[in-house]
Amino acid sequence: MRFTHFIFLATSLLLPMKSYSQDIPLTLEDLIPGGKTYYKYRAEMPRQLTWYGENLVYAKGDSLMIAPYTDKEKPKVLLTLADINNSIQIDQSQKPGSLNRVQFVSPQSHLLRIVSGGSIYLYDMVTKTVKAEYKSLEKAENRDWAEGTDYMAYTKDNNLYIQDGKGKEIAVTNESNKGVVSGQTVHRNEFGIDKGTFWSPQGDLLAFYKMDETMVTDYPLVDISARVARLKDIKYPMAGMKSHHVTIGIYNPVTNNTVFLNTGTPKEKYLTNVTWSPDGKSVYIAELNRGQDTCVLKSYNAASGKLEATLFTETHKKYVEPEHGAIFLKSDPSKFLWFSKRDGFNHLYLYDVSGKLIRQITSGSWDVLSVLGFDEKGENLFYLSAEASPIEKHIYKLDLKTGKKIQLSKEEGMHSAMLSASGRYISDVYNSQYNAGKAAITDTKTNKTHIFHSAKDPFRNTKLPEITLGSIKTDDGKTDLYYRLVKPLNFDPNKKYPVVVYVYGGPHSQMVNNSWMAQTRGWEIYMAEKGYIAFSLDNRGTSNRGFDFENITHRQLGVVETKDQMSGVAYLKSLPYVDADRIGVHGWSFGGFMTMNLMLRHSDVFKVGVAGGPVTDWKYYEIMYGERYMDSPQENPEGYKETSMVNRASDLKGRLLIIHGDEDPTVVMQHSLQFIKSAIGKGTHPDFFVYPGHGHNMIGRDRVHLHEHITRYFDDFLK
Repeated sequence: MRFTHFIFLATSLLLPMKSYSQDIPLTLEDLIPGGKTYYKYRAEMPRQLTWYGENLVYAKGDSLMIAPYTDKEKPKVLLTLADINNSIQIDQSQKPGSLNRVQFVSPQSHLLRIVSGGSIYLYDMVTKTVKAEYKSLEKAENRDWAEGTDYMAYTKDNNLYIQDGKGKEIAVTNESNKGVVSGQTVHRNEFGIDKGTFWSPQGDLLAFYKMDETMVTDYPLVDISARVARLKDIKYPMAGMKSHHVTIGIYNPVTNNTVFLNTGTPKEKYLTNVTWSPDGKSVYIAELNRGQDTCVLKSYNAASGKLEATLFTETHKKYVEPEHGAIFLKSDPSKFLWFSKRDGFNHLYLYDVSGKLIRQITSGSWDVLSVLGFDEKGENLFYLSAEASPIEKHIYKLDLKTGKKIQLSKEEGMHSAMLSASGRYISDVYNSQYNAGKAAITDTKTNKTHIFHSAKDPFRNTKLPEITLGSIKTDDGKTDLYYRLVKPLNFDPNKKYPVVVYVYGGPHSQMVNNSWMAQTRGWEIYMAEKGYIAFSLDNRGTSNRGFDFENITHRQLGVVETKDQMSGVAYLKSLPYVDADRIGVHGWSFGGFMTMNLMLRHSDVFKVGVAGGPVTDWKYYEIMYGERYMDSPQENPEGYKETSMVNRASDLKGRLLIIHGDEDPTVVMQHSLQFIKSAIGKGTHPDFFVYPGHGHNMIGRDRVHLHEHITRYFDDFLK
């Protein structure tokens, strides 16, 4: 069965994208986020999809609709905007004008969260009344509501607050030192950290991060929008330098008391994957040393802050990267699932709360990508994985007792899913190269699926270029590397065309997969319209291909990745319609770093490059990411020397444009300036363009300008 599926998939991926009847040229306004007509060319899918018990709800116009389960049913109206506004007794000007900020708080809850102006309301679907109101939240960030109580946590500036459902605000922290931050994300959002507050399952205790950055060097950014340019210092811990210290507090709203977990020394470590035990008495933390080669899972007593147990230790000679907390079994809270790459792929392992390994739950030469949850009795686990194909994502149901596994997603492509309150039903939203998007409901017991929405192709009246997915081998002939090739519009096989390689290539990325139009970006379509071939390839070091595929780049970022990209270039050169004398490259962030690697290591191949927000020397990058993949400059001086683009400025032969936002807090502009300084000293001549007031990416209307500018550069020097 799997062999048959593979043959079908491989055949379908090699078919070209179909052409369409009308020839309407697309512009950057159509194709780039921020463009005036960008919205016209987005596939229309159900908005704000969420479960309300066993009802899958979505927004359509001014109504919340219930999706049908069968062909015989039609969508039903659950609630309208008028119903909401008639129930909320507030000033008319403060009532929500649309459903864009209205959503159920969880599948298990009958409460609807309504954000309007500076207030948040909890609307009870059963009583048709407002249960709670949170006021004066205009400056509040990181809002986190506690299901089970009426508390809302949030931050203002560097301090943490909570508010009850009657609008009473309590300051959890009251730090005047700007270098101490509470309730926000820490460790620069690495290790799966995307929030700074964690309510207990009962909603009566709040765990929160407290970060002391006073020992971290101030880094100057400059705001030129003021009459006299203003200094905006940020804390930026560079590789090999001082890092911040993090602790975790447990706040009790009833006693107004905070207990800090006794996580001990050293203080320069990472406290990640904060998880409450089901009974709310313990907190589990994956503690990672600064070297990131040792992860220890520990549990702490929430009342006293004392260490309860050290459950297990996981090590790797390169790095360990915990990104998921403990997932407690619904049927047995004394056991939990743990993600680990210890066998070479990301899989699930079953432990008990003493730290004893019971067994490995999933296995195979593929990665589990995320866990969706359990059914009502906790007998079955639902998860997403790359088992069917490294460039697809599918939904699976696993019987925890027998190990029997069923694939619930029926069609090829990239699937995302959510479980209903009981776990009886699962939403399935997906797309693929030739499928603009579908939304379905699957009965997890019968495995019957009803597709209730199929998106129309937004380009159905437009003639598109031909898009092909394929694969080549690495230079050792052992490993598949997937690529996407976009041919010029009105392609003539007898002509020779210039090529732009669009590259990222860094960890936690996948640029090529079987999603709508093979994940082709709007700019690639635009360049194909202008007569270019657009080519992208996922090199080793990227995601969803196992740990060895990812960590082969350790201590030498850019080296193996560049070899793989050159394998892609060799394939391009084998095509009779590719002009080998007109090859260019463009990428952003890690892709900007890769653009410079290709331009400088292979200056005889690449004629033109545009590097956006590039890392030019890893010693100027942050500790958390940089030291994971490169170790520190003190530990790996040769690696830092080999991967420094600053040291290679003399190798520049073609035309290189560097673009940077002058307030970039991620890849600070020092990277680009140091390269330019080196180039001046070595007699080479890169070009440079700055976007004032922008951070790591250009947003809004300026993003259209950015792509105009990039295109002009290739038109001037490559076409």
